[in-house]
Amino acid sequence: MPHATLNPLRPLDEPTPLAVPAEVEYHRVYAGATRRIPRGLLAIVLLLAGLIGFAQLFRFGASLVDTNLLGGARSTTLEHAAGTLSLAVLIPYSMLLQRWLYGLPARSLHSVVGRFRYGLLARSLLVFGPLLLVTVSVSSLLEPGEQVPWTTVDLVAYFVIGMLLTPLAAAGEEYGVRGLMFRVVGGWTRGARSGAVLGVVVTTVLFSLLHGSLDPYILTSYLVLFGSMAVITWRTGGLEVAVALHAVYNVAGLVLATTLHTDVAGALSGREETAGSITYLIPSAALVVITTVLWWTTRRTGPARTSRDISDRQAGRRTPPTGGSTG
Repeated sequence: MPHATLNPLRPLDEPTPLAVPAEVEYHRVYAGATRRIPRGLLAIVLLLAGLIGFAQLFRFGASLVDTNLLGGARSTTLEHAAGTLSLAVLIPYSMLLQRWLYGLPARSLHSVVGRFRYGLLARSLLVFGPLLLVTVSVSSLLEPGEQVPWTTVDLVAYFVIGMLLTPLAAAGEEYGVRGLMFRVVGGWTRGARSGAVLGVVVTTVLFSLLHGSLDPYILTSYLVLFGSMAVITWRTGGLEVAVALHAVYNVAGLVLATTLHTDVAGALSGREETAGSITYLIPSAALVVITTVLWWTTRRTGPARTSRDISDRQAGRRTPPTGGSTG
């Protein structure tokens, strides 16, 4: 009987039939006989337009509620909820763009098995969540930020936002950037490995710069976070682990900020002027460790590619490290 490789995140879900090319890694699903660069650029432009447009639309709605129902109180809680919801909307929006521009089912954006693997999400939270939670907490303790008075209502409201909406916002970023954009850029090369490298580099650098800070410590923390999420998406064949880790990272940061009475609104609106420190890189070190562990556990089988590849791993059969040309 074959011996299965020990992997705490080995997917256990039954594969779902999916109308995508056989033996193709997650980031190569859009690749075809031609590189389709103009179509890919259109997809990226529309994604970024949605990122900005939804933010403006939801903030406009928040301002209407603020003016008509709250008497112009300028609720930072309401503004934060609007911004969070605008990111969550990227989940269906990215699926819509994929369907329209590439003709693939919306569910293929979840993973190579054609659906969201909740078991994999749960295992990643159990295995890696505590490490990331502890390092984010240590970083917040050493660098708490400017403190301001908080009302009980705002504290409770931010807690509810953190628990309910922040995970969806993190998932929205993953579906838009490590999902749609990673697939677009990953399909521009002739080989799978070169596509992975290009996709990781482009999505990581672009999305890090979009966060608006050039402080070396803060920018490095973004580069490590988004680079790790891209590599993890590639190696696990889907977005589940990246969604789990990004959600822990963001939820822990927000809840700790309110616990320490940090000026959350000021920190978010003044990213350009914020000066970072070495403490910002403590969670980054944890992300490097997690990414290394995932890479090590997939070193023999290579990245997850298709539903058949998942079945082979469950049965303990070794598969080639990469599908097709490695570039």
